[in-house]
Amino acid sequence: MTDTIFAVSSGQPPAAIAVIRVSGPGAFAVAERLAGRLPEPRRAGLRSLRDGEGALLDSALVLCFPGPATATGEDLVELHCHGGRAVVAAVEAALAEHPGVRRAEPGEFTRRALLNGRIDLAEAEGLADLLEAQTERQRRAAIGAVEGRVSQALRGWMDQLSALSAAIEAMLDFAEEDDVPLDAAVVARIKRDMDALSAAILEVVDRPPVDRLHDGIRVVLAGPPNSGKSTLLNLLVEREAAIVSPIAGTTRDRIEASVLRGGIAYVLTDTAGLAEDTDDVIEAIGVTRAQEAIVQADILLWMADTPPPRADAIWLHSRADLPERAALPPGRRLAVRRDDSASVAAVWEAIAEAAATLLPREDAIGFKRHQQAQCRRAAQALMAAVARTDDILLVAEELRVARQSLAELLGVSATETMLDALFGRFCLGK
Repeated sequence: MTDTIFAVSSGQPPAAIAVIRVSGPGAFAVAERLAGRLPEPRRAGLRSLRDGEGALLDSALVLCFPGPATATGEDLVELHCHGGRAVVAAVEAALAEHPGVRRAEPGEFTRRALLNGRIDLAEAEGLADLLEAQTERQRRAAIGAVEGRVSQALRGWMDQLSALSAAIEAMLDFAEEDDVPLDAAVVARIKRDMDALSAAILEVVDRPPVDRLHDGIRVVLAGPPNSGKSTLLNLLVEREAAIVSPIAGTTRDRIEASVLRGGIAYVLTDTAGLAEDTDDVIEAIGVTRAQEAIVQADILLWMADTPPPRADAIWLHSRADLPERAALPPGRRLAVRRDDSASVAAVWEAIAEAAATLLPREDAIGFKRHQQAQCRRAAQALMAAVARTDDILLVAEELRVARQSLAELLGVSATETMLDALFGRFCLGK
């Protein structure tokens, strides 16, 4: 990290103000060449920015932040310029003229913060999620990770693992020096502690992952032809997303519509009617895709008069506005009428009730799927250690595996490939 990097960190121009961030070993020197004498650290000063030939570029507020107590852990300068495209381009061109100074790659500021120990990997992932957040639930979950809730849980488990490892190492040293059998009471206590820690880890990571907030809840409408699926889809999303006609088999493929409701993202899928026998090749493909959607659905709205194929399906009585279908048959949860908005609202209530079991609690620590997988690996190593308490050498190795699994989530042994994938999600200037 010998280069000094720069980028607009306030959003792309045009804007009222553009904040150009400069970070690296040459940040103060290059800023001084543009602005002259720099203001005191962490105090804004109005300066005239000039290029290498002395031509005035802009009048800007300049702030200097000496490392390592900065966002990146390096010397950092912010130039608060006017936000016109030409002004920003001229200032960036003047910065790039200096040797060792270049434009930042996407996410490079945050990457330097990670490598310089200002944040850990779990906090960096939370920041990436925060930048991509589109709903309030997504924002709150990401803020929790940025504030270190995931990191705190991981470090707490690692501290317990370190204490267990120290106890095992002490027993190994004692046994080797004095050639005495292991203390059964101490072994039993360590075994109980490992059991308790593995249970605590699994209790947290067996909850729904925070990824579900970003994926969206997949709600599939399924049933036979002409059962009102497309009509209900349009009523639920409050727009004409699917073609509706009295002709059976109008929908021949999946039709998806995204909707945000109650801070939760949903993807509603209308499917082809489940015809039992058909000579139409296209219709047969649509039926196959409908069956696949039923299996993949998070929530299934079943709109047939026959029992649903899944026990967790919401069984609806559709087209209840027709006189011959006015009564709610046994086993049906709700009757749906296209002329009754209350019946549609009731369907949304049933969907929201089912979705609540699929999403992480708002007060829960927001672990991502890959973080859960690593934590489960740590818990499995602990359980393997418990099973091997008669051989403390193997116990020590399993504890090492558990510690390493958690350490990887904090970036202790992150690979370049993994870091490239993460910071590729960031915008330029972050």
